[in-house]
Amino acid sequence: MIRFLKYMKGYLRVRVWGFSPERFMNLCSNKGILLWDIVREGDIYYMSITLKGFWELRPIVKKTGTRVAILERYGLPFFLPRLLKRKTFVAGLILAIAFWLLSSLFIWDIRLSGNYQITDDVFQSFLRENQVRIGMRQDMLDIQELEKQIRRQFPQITWASARLEGVRLLIDIKENDAPITIEKPDTDPGTDLVAEYAGRVVSIVVRSGVPKVAGDDIVEKGAVLVEGRVPVYNEDTTLREYQYVDADADILLEHTAEFTASLPLNHIEKRYTGREKSSHYIKLGDRSWALPENRPFLVYDSVIRETRPLMLERLSLPAFWGTVTYREYQNTEYKYTEEEAKAHLNQKLMDFLTELEEKGVQIIEKNVRIEKGGDAWVLTGQFLVQEPVGKSAPTERIEVGKTEEDE
Repeated sequence: MIRFLKYMKGYLRVRVWGFSPERFMNLCSNKGILLWDIVREGDIYYMSITLKGFWELRPIVKKTGTRVAILERYGLPFFLPRLLKRKTFVAGLILAIAFWLLSSLFIWDIRLSGNYQITDDVFQSFLRENQVRIGMRQDMLDIQELEKQIRRQFPQITWASARLEGVRLLIDIKENDAPITIEKPDTDPGTDLVAEYAGRVVSIVVRSGVPKVAGDDIVEKGAVLVEGRVPVYNEDTTLREYQYVDADADILLEHTAEFTASLPLNHIEKRYTGREKSSHYIKLGDRSWALPENRPFLVYDSVIRETRPLMLERLSLPAFWGTVTYREYQNTEYKYTEEEAKAHLNQKLMDFLTELEEKGVQIIEKNVRIEKGGDAWVLTGQFLVQEPVGKSAPTERIEVGKTEEDE
């Protein structure tokens, strides 16, 4: 604290020599003039003295027959005059301070935490609808109203808190941990399970409904496998009524699946020439300015690298500096060899088979051929597979006393 006060008032480093430097220092002490950091080198003394004390030395110097020379000047009274001579620096400093002060009035970063069910994109859309965005003035934001809108818009949010920290808007939410129950429409039950493919029934295990097929039966596409209309009989075996249920069963169907893929004999391939050029741009929020905007080649790829100065990143200001590298290439016609064509087509086949396995489909037999057509390589494959089937469809309702033929 004492050093800071000395710097604010200003002080000098002086050299004292002559008839009686010791008497000089004693008189300064009697007059209340502060001297410190005194160093002796032979008959010469070096010391520090306040700026105010220096102007009171004239009578003491005459009385003691000493001489005083200024070596160095320290403190704000000496720094400011030198600073004011550098007009460009002073103008830049004033503009920088004004920029930081002006920027502190706006929101430059929005951070959300505590969201698991609600995605960031959905919440950002909500903020845009409520006119909450990066770059808005802080005094235009009603935090209490924003918290109310969050709880009103998202029923799964049980608690919401928003606060400003500097130029950041921090939003903390807590979602309901209990499972969300979805009310099912109040409709009467009654659905059948029908076949999506034509084939042979391998196995069927029914949990509810009436089975209409058995193992080894051949069925057509769309045939009813399990019916959701369950007949109820009287003691004399006459039909009393129908009860309708949602059919449920595990059904394995064997059928033939086909797959076809083609690959043109010739295709266009990029060949890079090795020529590259770069340009720079400045981005502020959603707007950017190229320095200069340049398109150096007729055909090219662009690689963008974007950075933000550390100071702006800590202040959360959306200001970026970017570089765009343009890489020239030529479109060259290329012809697949037989080995390359088979490798590409086999990869497509493996992707198809992997997709079948993920669906629980078992492959029993396969027959795959790769042939060269007029302008393309063609892969055709037939597969004998066993696949779980059973698509729900509404059950046809019949009134008691009527038969399907009557209707």
